[in-house]
Amino acid sequence: MSERLEELRERVSVLMPQVRHDLERLARIPSVSLSSFDPEHVEDSAHAVADLLRAEGMTVQVVREGGHPAVIGHLEGPADAPTVLLYAHHDVQPPGADEDWDSPPFEPTERGPRLFGRGVADDKAGVMAHVAALRAHRGRPPVSVTVFVEGEEETGSASLARILSRYHDELAADAIVLADSHNWRIGVPALTTTLRGMVRVTVSVRALEHGVHSGLYGGAVPDGLTALCRLLATLHDEAGDVAVPGLLTSTAADLDYTEEDLRRDSSLAEGVQPIGTGSLLSRMWTRPSMTVIGIDAPGVEEAANLLTAVGRAKLSMRVHPDEDPAVAYEALRAHLTSHAPWGCQVEVTPVDHGAGFSADVDGEIALQARAALADAWGTEPVDIGVGGSIPFVASFAEQYPDAAILVTGVEDPDTRAHAANESLHLAEFEKVCLAEAVLLDRLGAHDQG
Repeated sequence: MSERLEELRERVSVLMPQVRHDLERLARIPSVSLSSFDPEHVEDSAHAVADLLRAEGMTVQVVREGGHPAVIGHLEGPADAPTVLLYAHHDVQPPGADEDWDSPPFEPTERGPRLFGRGVADDKAGVMAHVAALRAHRGRPPVSVTVFVEGEEETGSASLARILSRYHDELAADAIVLADSHNWRIGVPALTTTLRGMVRVTVSVRALEHGVHSGLYGGAVPDGLTALCRLLATLHDEAGDVAVPGLLTSTAADLDYTEEDLRRDSSLAEGVQPIGTGSLLSRMWTRPSMTVIGIDAPGVEEAANLLTAVGRAKLSMRVHPDEDPAVAYEALRAHLTSHAPWGCQVEVTPVDHGAGFSADVDGEIALQARAALADAWGTEPVDIGVGGSIPFVASFAEQYPDAAILVTGVEDPDTRAHAANESLHLAEFEKVCLAEAVLLDRLGAHDQG
């Protein structure tokens, strides 16, 4: 493999300027898939991806099942070679406020070793890693390759189940590479082997039929916002662990991750202490978490002297990779309704949910993936969990139970996906592209041998 590895390494190095150029062109398309943004940009992004795949000799379809377009490309390999499906998504998160960015969000800008811009990492770099792997093999990969680039991942993959059903045979593969995760740190690659599931709900707490003067009735009558705050406070114990009974927990992999690492990676403010018990990685990967991600309330500047009738919040609960989201929802609903303060009316409404994921880490294809990562980085990869949820991974696992699923990524702890100043480490990106090219080579050679 050594001579072949060096050949691929040199080939990828030569390709990177054009790969970066094409990545920047993709990233200039503001393909935000939220309904409040112009859907034409997502259309433009899908067709730009389709053009890139056609240029590599793929047979390409732009498909949709009621939502934003996805792209499917296929390139047949040698007879009897395995098929590898390469997944990424071309939609992006909203940019947020321009003043939070150090450079325009949709104008990719290099600063130091990183390229900044919305989508340059999550996940248009994933798209371009797939394109780079095809280019490294000069359009003649040693396996059959299908590329599937979704257009709705950032809004929950609403059409994915219908696409997987309708195009089931076209997307079937022996190995599925899902490029939407991250590596352990700069210089250390990783395979993501577990993902937490997710349950999101809105909770409403009604204290009054309508708002009333706080001076006249305050002290005898509760208000919806105060009642909501008291209810939300029951979701954690004093240590910060989730207090909803019956949720699964386990211990995560024993990797070296310190409080200093956590503070640096998360931007924890000075003096603020981490919450929860157990190892830090268990708290983030295999134990439940609860976050209040939104509250309906009068703004401070516009607030009147009023007892607010109803308090309303949106909660995001992350659950153990093996937890059934429906069971977790019922546990959360039961907790909230049983802790209604002062007899207030509590209503819990499900918003969405997604299953977690636990990978088969011992199969031959997973071993070849680790070897490809080691080849590209020159260091052994680690198996990691991810505290965030990627529900589409479970969808692929359900539809293709016999396929080996490899969750990889282009990100690192300082990528800041979804936040202002999202960025891509360019040297690491080159290693990602090389690792994928090597993986195709390894899977083709393994099948022949």
